[in-house]
Amino acid sequence: MYKSILPTLLCLCLLSPAAAAESPAEGQPAPAFKLQDQNGDWHQLDDYDGQWVVLYFYPKNFTPGCTTEACSFRDDIFEFRKMNVALLGVSMDDVESHQKFAKEYSLPFSLLADDDGEISRLYGTYLGIGGGVGFAKRQTFLIGPDGLLAKHYPKVDPDVHSAQVIADLKDLMAAG
Repeated sequence: MYKSILPTLLCLCLLSPAAAAESPAEGQPAPAFKLQDQNGDWHQLDDYDGQWVVLYFYPKNFTPGCTTEACSFRDDIFEFRKMNVALLGVSMDDVESHQKFAKEYSLPFSLLADDDGEISRLYGTYLGIGGGVGFAKRQTFLIGPDGLLAKHYPKVDPDVHSAQVIADLKDLMAAG
């Protein structure tokens, strides 16, 4: 039954006026986080001091757009590694769901479990549909080595997003 109502919930979620607070502005400090990944390891923003971070939020494991986006990042992982960029996916799925998703698609980066939606709210990506049910909107943040938000993608096309992020990172790194 859950799988049959998921598309309806996602559509309602996208149309819901009950969005979280605004996203932090570019040039502002990135909100701190401490979340577990698919292996149960903890990650916090401070772990990545001095390094570029791609923090991408997505609605739900195993959905078509989220799978496309994750697999595109996977396919480009060597480019991110070459640039010494940390790649972190965040959704409100739990650690177990992330573990299955990462294994199914051989994802070589961390998926962080924001199961209570706290970090999604801090980044302004939370969409609630009532009754305590919510999802993270598909958005991405580039966080500079200084911990400041360098770029925000409020709208993401999963088919081309990874290539777009790589191009923008190269431009940002070249600019200094």
